[in-house]
Amino acid sequence: MRTMKGEVVLKIPAKKAWEMYRNNEILGKINPDMLAGAEYLHGDGGPGSLRLFKLGPALHGYVKESMEEIKSVKARCSVVYRVVAGDLREMYDPYKVTFSFRLVPGRGGEEVCVAEWKVEFEPRSPTVPLPYKAKEAALGFLKFFESFSVCQ
Repeated sequence: MRTMKGEVVLKIPAKKAWEMYRNNEILGKINPDMLAGAEYLHGDGGPGSLRLFKLGPALHGYVKESMEEIKSVKARCSVVYRVVAGDLREMYDPYKVTFSFRLVPGRGGEEVCVAEWKVEFEPRSPTVPLPYKAKEAALGFLKFFESFSVCQ
């Protein structure tokens, strides 16, 4: 199994970033060019839930949608899911992602967090590229949490 990961520092509390990630309504408003919408097709976000991400026009050249089965959730901390349908599923099997948000000390007592994206995957064929575009898109999208949080 191959692994790839990356992280970004967000100038918002980890709890706020976690709440934003879990809320479909908010998630669809953060950057609609990247993520047009999210919805739970089954369940409420706990293990076994199915969540559909409809990606925006900025990512249509790569992936249009992704359906995830949530594997585990740690309160205000992380979620692990496996892509079960969509374009990524056609390229990789398995494709298991972990998003985590952890508090780190900021300057002057401000609350900041590190948002991490990690994927475990296997390309379906030798011609399938490593998921660098997915990494860039995920980390880029997470960085938009800061500006959206300020607007709220």
